[in-house]
Amino acid sequence: MLINADFSKSALVISRESDWIRSPESGVDRIMLDRIGDEVARATSIVRYAAGSSFSRHQHAMGEEFLVLDGVFSDDQGHYPPGFYVRNPPGSSHSPYSEGGCRILVKLRQFDPQDLDRVVVDTDDAGLWRRGGGVDSLPLHAFGSERVFMRRIAAGRDDSLEGNPGGIEIFVVSGSIRYQDRTLPVESWLRLPADQAVSFSTESDAVLWVKCGHLQSDVAS
Repeated sequence: MLINADFSKSALVISRESDWIRSPESGVDRIMLDRIGDEVARATSIVRYAAGSSFSRHQHAMGEEFLVLDGVFSDDQGHYPPGFYVRNPPGSSHSPYSEGGCRILVKLRQFDPQDLDRVVVDTDDAGLWRRGGGVDSLPLHAFGSERVFMRRIAAGRDDSLEGNPGGIEIFVVSGSIRYQDRTLPVESWLRLPADQAVSFSTESDAVLWVKCGHLQSDVAS
């Protein structure tokens, strides 16, 4: 399965305009943002757990990172309410579930093999944010050329991100932004190829999850 698998091209998914696809586990559905492979895949998805649903125990041979969007996501190591960002390194395993239902943004099989630290960050912890006069930032993780961070931007501001040789991904966690004469509402996902800068404005207070420096410069296959 190939979905938005050409990293030399821009990709945009508006989740509210997308269909949920059933997973092999009952009560767990997905919106596939990009994907290379079938059930074992390099994948970026929004995953929805119905109340009381679970996923069988599995290993992440090449790592997993996720951001909880709503509800509470749980596994062997704890319970993660909205705003928690977690990285489970290569070789880790867990049995995820949600008692009350939840949705997460999740990326699979995209770690550097040497990136072995487990990371847990509560992005709702105000003390972690760096204030910036209308544009605040929260670093989440860095390894090699990869950088992951949050950006909180007041309404009515222009903002931009410089092009990166390893590409850029942006996920709208809350609020909305205006990009190339189009509104990107909450839970929109934008991926830009190598060295392409991005400029946008905020239509309301917005929080963005940003990842850069991690994409191949050639066409994935």
